Amino acid sequence: MSDTYDFDLFTIGAGSGGVRASRVAAAHGAKVAIAEEYRVGGTCVIRGCVPKKMLVYGAHFAEDLKDARNFGWKTETCDFDWITLRDNVLKDVDRLEGAYTDTLENHDVTIFHERAEITGEHEITLASGKKVTAKYILIATGARPHIPDVEGAEHAITSNEAFHLDALPKRIVIAGGGYIANEFAGIFNEFGSKVTLVNRSDKLLRGYDQALIDRLLQISVMKGIDFKFNTVFEYIKPCEDGGFFVKLSDCDEEHVDQVMFATGRVPNIEGLGLEKAGVELGEKGQIKVDRFSKTNIDHIYAVGDVTDRVQLTPVAIREGQAFADTIFGKGDPVAVDHSCIPSAVFSHPPIAAVGMTEGEAKNKLGSVKVYQSDFRPMKNVLAGRNERSLMKMVCDGESGKIVGIHMIAPDAAEMMQAAAIAVKAGLTKADFDATTAIHPTMAEELVLMR
Repeated sequence: MSDTYDFDLFTIGAGSGGVRASRVAAAHGAKVAIAEEYRVGGTCVIRGCVPKKMLVYGAHFAEDLKDARNFGWKTETCDFDWITLRDNVLKDVDRLEGAYTDTLENHDVTIFHERAEITGEHEITLASGKKVTAKYILIATGARPHIPDVEGAEHAITSNEAFHLDALPKRIVIAGGGYIANEFAGIFNEFGSKVTLVNRSDKLLRGYDQALIDRLLQISVMKGIDFKFNTVFEYIKPCEDGGFFVKLSDCDEEHVDQVMFATGRVPNIEGLGLEKAGVELGEKGQIKVDRFSKTNIDHIYAVGDVTDRVQLTPVAIREGQAFADTIFGKGDPVAVDHSCIPSAVFSHPPIAAVGMTEGEAKNKLGSVKVYQSDFRPMKNVLAGRNERSLMKMVCDGESGKIVGIHMIAPDAAEMMQAAAIAVKAGLTKADFDATTAIHPTMAEELVLMR
């Protein structure tokens, strides 16, 4: 497109958002390059939601194999081998990295497998010393796990390292109260580790409906996960015989095999030349952007977890797509709607939600009507598993419009994807009531709530 620059678009970071933006821009006819210092695919594919979901699947077999006995299956002699699962997961990560690379190459995107830095107006310098120019620069470098300022913090792992462990810890302490902490607590617990989840406040999973949080806490305690609230680490010290001594602010020193930090994520902005380029940053280092992903510098854009918006892979992908369509497409500018975004926590059992919680709806709308279904799934009944599911629908009290749906149940995320479409479309409780149920399913509760 441009004779003035080496590339029309130079993307720094080959994660989900960067890859989507680069591919779509190239499909629009742009000359595109992308730089990635680690592995193509980014957090989600290499060390995040994809391999984690595979571990979640593996962990679920622990309960499924027990439950299968009441369905007539003889499963008493089943054994679990962590190394087999770990290696198979990492092998599939390699496959996905290859697929992402092929996608870029098939669209004639130039890939630089090295670090890149903005060193001048429209100029990027690679780690090799090579300098290139681009009409537009897109920052899509994502985020990394936050490491608390704790004595001995260097001895702990994060979610990045959890996929590469040589052995399962017999006893693990996980710090954090968000989705990553709760997901790995469930994973390690199902694999037979003794899990303690430590949180500096008394809140879990901020942003989710309190009824779901209470139910997950109840079930998690029943499964054997120990929770310690309103406490912080004083130190982590290695033990000569292996493992670590851990001291919490209100507990005696304990010996554990592993400590894991899942205390949030921070944007990857270091060494990108953003300060020199004049790019405006937020208090936590996040890149500030407008609704079209543009920074305060006209030719520099940013998408995904490095920005001041929502840290979710599908959001980064949508932002990347919208950016490419806006800058290189022939249609009208496209902005991503960041409202009413569905999300899930792949805990045991999983949580899924879309829209406002009951508390948020009451504060914003005043008059609300709440419908709820609290039930024991059919599979759990026959399996003899005393574990109840909860679905909750929050509606505008005047119009009946559904403003939020929240559930904790097996396969909650699978059900929520379709339900989220209905909420996004502005459907009402009456629309759900008029829909015939599919029986027998858990999802039918969505159209049967009273």
